[in-house]
Amino acid sequence: MTTPGTGDFDLTLKELRAVARYALESAEPVLPAFEDVYPDDPRPRVALDAARDFASGADRTRLQRVTALDAHRAAKEAATEPARLAALAAGDAAAAAYLHPIAKATQVGHILRAAAAAVRVAELGASNSSTAAVVAIDEARRRATPTVIDVLRRYPAAPRSTSRLGVLMQTLDAVLRQHP
Repeated sequence: MTTPGTGDFDLTLKELRAVARYALESAEPVLPAFEDVYPDDPRPRVALDAARDFASGADRTRLQRVTALDAHRAAKEAATEPARLAALAAGDAAAAAYLHPIAKATQVGHILRAAAAAVRVAELGASNSSTAAVVAIDEARRRATPTVIDVLRRYPAAPRSTSRLGVLMQTLDAVLRQHP
């Protein structure tokens, strides 16, 4: 369990692992969008490996933080939107291990941004098809376990955004909060 009294509520390691697993399952399928463009840059894959280790029961260590930052740097350096989003999702999967128990809307990104990035990659792969986004959001909804949804509901709704990634995250947030 996380240290009681350091936030607005407690998060157990089991809950953090479920969130990390959800982000990992979102990020893994879109990794080729990065690796096809940057085959010699291992940073996003290493972040996914760190996320997988944590989600599978390894201790939460500095490794998740470092690899998350490295993948986010790779995202900033990427020349294409799909590659940027894939690296961002990988970094978010590793960073999910450090979701803070603070009731701030910005924390929702640690839970949902990897999934929203995967939705955007699917949308771009289908020439900005809104149908592809709807299908990908539904897939992300189906992957969300009751534990992930319970954790999400402890936080305020995703922050308002006008960016496409932000709008997709808000949409996914609303869909999951409505899930029974």
